[in-house]
Amino acid sequence: MAQDLVGTIIHRCEECMRHAEEALTHDLASIRTGRASPALLERVRVDYYGTPTPLTQLAAISTPEPRLLVIQPWDKSAFGAIEKAILKSDLGLTPVSDGKVIRLSIPPLTEERRRDLVRLIRRRVEEGRVAVRNCRRDAIEEFKKLEREKKISEDDTRRGQERVQKATDAAIQEIERIGQRKEQEVMEI
Repeated sequence: MAQDLVGTIIHRCEECMRHAEEALTHDLASIRTGRASPALLERVRVDYYGTPTPLTQLAAISTPEPRLLVIQPWDKSAFGAIEKAILKSDLGLTPVSDGKVIRLSIPPLTEERRRDLVRLIRRRVEEGRVAVRNCRRDAIEEFKKLEREKKISEDDTRRGQERVQKATDAAIQEIERIGQRKEQEVMEI
């Protein structure tokens, strides 16, 4: 029974760490690099008939060229609302419409803007590391609680903590790798 409890805690901890990695990956995808990516528009909300609606639910978004996003709204009456939402967003992009599609040209990043983005990426990576360490802390507290309640032995607690630490090290290493890959993408000219 003690092994089942230890295994369950470790499984929950690893799952928590996996969620932290996925959240970081998703978060970093929305950071603009020199390339066009539909993920840039994931956070854009359009006031569609009085309801804030994700842009991705109102239009098809494609990247026909490395520095161009093409937005093709399914409802032609949403053109104006989509353009306003893009202008109001923090993307710093100006939409160009021809009545059929909206084009967003992605300008090359300046060196200063690249450095700002790298700082932002590093801050988000640190938040990811903190999330992983919080998962580890919660698992260790659970082990100690079960040991105090005499549900698991001291040896089980120690072995469980060692396995959680190994999972933590692996998750932090993966988070570092994700951050480095995004930094390289941003610094790429």
